[in-house]
Amino acid sequence: MNIVDSKANQLVLRPGDAGYDEELAGFQTGFTQRPAVIHAVSSAADVAAAVRYAAAEGLPVGVQATGHGLPGGAEGGVLITTKRMDKVTVDTEARTVHVEAGVRWGQVVAAAGPYGLAPLNGSAPGVGAVSYTLSGGLGILAREFGYAADHVRALDVVTADGRLRHVTPEAEADLYWALLGGGHNFGVVTGMEIGLVPVARLYGGSVSFDGREVGPEAVLRAYERWTRTVPDGLTSSFAAVPYPDVPAIPDRLRGRYVISVRVAYTGADGDQLVAPLREIGPVLADSLREMPYTDSHTIHSDPAFPHTYYGDSSVLRELDVDAAAGLLALAGPEAPVMCVVQINHLGGALAAPAPNSVPHREGRFLVRLLAMGERDTAREVLDPAFERLAPWTVGRALNFAFGAGDRTEGLYGDAGTRKRLAGLKSEYDPANLFNRNYNIVG
Repeated sequence: MNIVDSKANQLVLRPGDAGYDEELAGFQTGFTQRPAVIHAVSSAADVAAAVRYAAAEGLPVGVQATGHGLPGGAEGGVLITTKRMDKVTVDTEARTVHVEAGVRWGQVVAAAGPYGLAPLNGSAPGVGAVSYTLSGGLGILAREFGYAADHVRALDVVTADGRLRHVTPEAEADLYWALLGGGHNFGVVTGMEIGLVPVARLYGGSVSFDGREVGPEAVLRAYERWTRTVPDGLTSSFAAVPYPDVPAIPDRLRGRYVISVRVAYTGADGDQLVAPLREIGPVLADSLREMPYTDSHTIHSDPAFPHTYYGDSSVLRELDVDAAAGLLALAGPEAPVMCVVQINHLGGALAAPAPNSVPHREGRFLVRLLAMGERDTAREVLDPAFERLAPWTVGRALNFAFGAGDRTEGLYGDAGTRKRLAGLKSEYDPANLFNRNYNIVG
């Protein structure tokens, strides 16, 4: 039976209720989520009531806005769905935006754009802004402005005691530090105030090559050399995608092994800087151009439809092209499952210290590998691929751990950072109520 909680005005669903399965639906379709109770919240008061209920019943708590970054399947417990909390408020004078827990990045870009402002959003407009930022937030202009987490002014969070707290770098500084980098381990964030940057237009897009004609290793080698020449304000990534030969894929991509370099830059000399990329080999497609920031999602053109995927990442102190070429071979057209490889150039403002727990700021590159399909087949590619990068790996990125379950090594930084996070977890969530995540054990 569907129940509306009279005290908090929230929708409560249990297995068998009308709307239960629809409420669970998210971007990731590969995992089974069967909570004992869903609290479909519309306000911070709803969230507090759901947390108090879970604590009283001794039930673990998970949070879902869009369902992009789930760690795996789960049975039982309480799931708090936040998609109804979708209010966005832009303060043009302060250059900030306040987002509720269920807001997606595309909403923020659209709201800030008319004022010549931009958030430090990721490449996919359908991703939840709050969850992405709690995990760091590697944005389109990351090398110029740093992590999205670095620009958070304040957070409203319900902790395990059911209390709604307003957290800033000055008020509850330890909790502020832990939330930004610690994901959903410390409570349910109901709202976040984030600084915006004065960017209305940028130079961006991609230049692509046919991987069977040019070769992914040749493009990668040229790309790595090129990254050593660009200014700190230029953000870029390398991608390798073997598209299947199926009718759902556009004709220009169907059956092709596409190797791309994506670029985002606010400077005036973008065309000059990318000239060496156009000389790598015969160009399959070139979308590099000046554009309004509201079109920045076209740089990566991430898929907007829900699907099954598993994935992981390695933050590297250096990019060894020979080792990365081995990974590309494992994940190429001959792999047992379709794979997507992306290599992000780090450094620049990402290396600057900040009062949060986002780790691995010394990294120079981030390698991300997604495998589409069932878990066992995906692991046949993921495990040996990342083993090749182990000698250069300093850790993993929380934003890009997809379906890794309880594997948390490398996600939370060095021993000192992990110890501090574990201590704060024990303080704010001593019963480990918030454990349906990449759990930090206190």
